[in-house]
Amino acid sequence: MGTAERKGRDRAAREHRIVAAARAIAEREGWDAVTVRRLADEIEYSQPVLYSHFKNRDAIVAAVAVEGFKELTVALREAASGSTGRNALKNVALAYLAFALDRPALYDAMFVLPTDLRFAEAGTRPELRAAFEALAAVVAPFCVEVADVTETFWAALHGFAALERSGRIRPSARNERIALVVRAIVASGNSSRARG
Repeated sequence: MGTAERKGRDRAAREHRIVAAARAIAEREGWDAVTVRRLADEIEYSQPVLYSHFKNRDAIVAAVAVEGFKELTVALREAASGSTGRNALKNVALAYLAFALDRPALYDAMFVLPTDLRFAEAGTRPELRAAFEALAAVVAPFCVEVADVTETFWAALHGFAALERSGRIRPSARNERIALVVRAIVASGNSSRARG
């Protein structure tokens, strides 16, 4: 192994360690506890070393979020696997909500905290596109405007997750809310076909 390859591998290992430590602290104590100073102490690197890998705390949060999008994509694809139609929509919706509710710190990194991650742009990272495409795959059989309906589906799920996490809607009615969203998507597809 050459020197450049070893340095690259060491750099990637340090970045992984920084991201893992940030995620662990956030999961235990919340994101307010995640500071560059705290991370440096936790993993026994100097702050300049952390800054040589990440511009600032927001960049570390973004790196955690990218990991989250990879995990979300896997969860959504697994939920859709082996099911079709309405069942695929329902299973993916339930998997999305389980992901958001079971991993609140990770979900906050992905969707709540400030980062430079952007969707629906030419430069959108592939990990973010893959998560969106996992949602779009179960929406597509029901509509012509796949991107619009997928964004609406995602927005509904995100709203459900945020409201349920904050105790503003009843967890006991989750299945009924999901059924309403599924019926709306199926109905939108039927009305699009009728107009076409």
